[in-house]
Amino acid sequence: MGHREDLLEGAKRCLLEKGYARTTARDIVAASGTNLASIGYHYGSKEALLNLAFIKVTEDWGDLLTNQSESDLGGEDGAQAPLDQFLKTWERVIGSYERTRSVWQLQMEVISRIDTDPELQKALVGPQREGRNGLAENMLGIDPEKEPERARVAGLFCQALLAGVMVQWMMDRASAPSAQDLTEGLKAVLAGREGSTGPNDGSGRDCS
Repeated sequence: MGHREDLLEGAKRCLLEKGYARTTARDIVAASGTNLASIGYHYGSKEALLNLAFIKVTEDWGDLLTNQSESDLGGEDGAQAPLDQFLKTWERVIGSYERTRSVWQLQMEVISRIDTDPELQKALVGPQREGRNGLAENMLGIDPEKEPERARVAGLFCQALLAGVMVQWMMDRASAPSAQDLTEGLKAVLAGREGSTGPNDGSGRDCS
C-alpha cells in the first residue's frame, strides 16, 4: 500500500482503539508507519482523514453483516418473509456485539460530536443516506432501486431503531432487547395498527 492507504488503515485502527477525540496525528503516524507531512499531503488535515476513516469503519461493519447474510442464504435466491429477514438480521447485529463493540462505542462518540463539528456533520450526510438504503434492504428486503421511497422511509425507521438498540446494549446489556424482542415488538405495533383500522376506532369517529 502507499502512504494514502496506510494512513487510512492506521486511522481506522486508532479510532477503534482510542476513539475520535483521543486520536492524535502522531498516533496515526505511528500506526501507519508514515510521517506527519503525509497526512496534510494526502488528506488535507487530520480531521478529514478521521472523518473518512470513520465512514470506512462503518462500511466495514455493514459489509460484515451483509456477508454473513449471504452466507446464511447458502447460495439460494434469498427470498425470505419480511419478519424472518428482520429477525435474522437483528440476530447478526446483536450477535456481533462483543466483537464489534468498539464500532458501537465509536458511533456513539461521533454522534455526540456532530452538533459541534460542522465538517464531520457534512462528511456524514451522504453516507448516512446510503446507509439507510442498506438497512432497508438488509433488514426488510426492500430494493432501493425498485422502491426508492419505500426504502427511504423504511431506512429511516431501521436507522432510528439501530441507534436505540446500540444505546440500550451499551447502557445495560442485561435488559437490552434481543432479536426476538425486536421482532415481537414490531409484530405488536403492526397488530395494534391493524386492530385500529376499521369502520370505527373506538373513539366515536368514523375511520373510513
